[in-house]
Amino acid sequence: MALDRFEDLDLSRQYTYADYLTWKFTERVELLRGWVVKMSPAPNTHHQRISGELFFVIKTHIGKNKCDVFSAPFDVRLPRTTGGETVVQPDISVISDRDKLTKQGCTGAPDWVIEILSPGHTPREMREKYQLYEESGVREYWVIEPANGLVLRYELRDGIFIGLAPRTSEDESITSVVFPDLNISGAGIFG
Repeated sequence: MALDRFEDLDLSRQYTYADYLTWKFTERVELLRGWVVKMSPAPNTHHQRISGELFFVIKTHIGKNKCDVFSAPFDVRLPRTTGGETVVQPDISVISDRDKLTKQGCTGAPDWVIEILSPGHTPREMREKYQLYEESGVREYWVIEPANGLVLRYELRDGIFIGLAPRTSEDESITSVVFPDLNISGAGIFG
């Protein structure tokens, strides 16, 4: 059933990816285990600068590696997760398996996901995404906290995220697990 207005959604029920594809409203939403989560309003300038800088550095580097990098809004449909279907829009997604790419986005876990926190992100939402990315097999996950100049990094080992040493805006370089020869300036991210 196509819906034109976000207000017409029944937020007390779960939805499917098929439902998601029919929605025509302008608000951006994600499906976390079938539950609709309204995304924050458009990101602020600082958020966009961080996203743009990371996208540029990663895209420039992986251009040599036959991978794709996408920035939000870009739908990532995670493999069937416990409790319902999941469609997220990470700030940055890096995908090496091009068979996962469709006209609508990515079907399957990206190799590397970066989320940049905005003031509207809730702890519950971030905990849920951490669990979903881990469960789905995302190999590397970064959470960037612009307010604190902090990069929290996680590497998937044997199906479990392992926290790596946090990095800050003062760090000369931050290295990716998926692309160990990619070094990103801490100051450059938050500049």
